[in-house]
Amino acid sequence: MTQHDDDSQNLLEKLGDTNLTLSNPSDDIRSHKVVDANGEALGHVSALFTDKKNRKVRFLQVGAGGFLGMGEREFLVPIEDLSSTSRAEVRINHSRDHVVAAPHFDPKLTTNYTHDFFYPYYGYYGISPYWGRMY
Repeated sequence: MTQHDDDSQNLLEKLGDTNLTLSNPSDDIRSHKVVDANGEALGHVSALFTDKKNRKVRFLQVGAGGFLGMGEREFLVPIEDLSSTSRAEVRINHSRDHVVAAPHFDPKLTTNYTHDFFYPYYGYYGISPYWGRMY
């Protein structure tokens, strides 16, 4: 059985939950504003998910809405959906409406970050999972 066949363990983790650091701190996009394909503000990057094996960023956790952190919703966006980044902004390839209708994500209810957990998000965005043959 290969690691990709074994979905019983957490294969992704939040970068902020590790002792890892980026080799170039200016590459850290956490807290950057997230803008949709139409240029509309969506929220901000609240976390990054990395895979434990290759140490590559695989998902953005985007916080949107709310006031002073109250009522904010969180969304997961595959890193492959990014179209560009700048010093303060991240642009994604989908509209705000598309992101808002994504499968529900509540980081307070979930700590089991397996392939099965992330698979629906890849499908929703029309992207092949990084562990799949079509990647």
